[in-house]
Amino acid sequence: MTTATPLTNNTQLSVNVTTKSQEQSLYQISGAIVAAIVVGVIIIFTVVLLILKTYNRRMRVRRELEPKASKLAVPPPVGHKSHSLAQQPSVTFIPVDIHLQSR
Repeated sequence: MTTATPLTNNTQLSVNVTTKSQEQSLYQISGAIVAAIVVGVIIIFTVVLLILKTYNRRMRVRRELEPKASKLAVPPPVGHKSHSLAQQPSVTFIPVDIHLQSR
């Protein structure tokens, strides 16, 4: 009978060790998954920023290389009315739904 009691303790001890090792491996696996997700998000964010940077650089170069003929094509007005004609008319858009009351 004395040999049966230590066997029970040994099996309980081995079950506890197995449970702890399974829990520890689950924590390690979940930590690895979280780390992989974080690294993936950082890589995606970096790639998007690099793409936007190159796009902005290309657009800036394209704008700088465009001919400025459209502004030079309009001759400057001559005479005493030139001051009033030089000002371009401006259009202001006011959304209608701002002033309407909700029903």
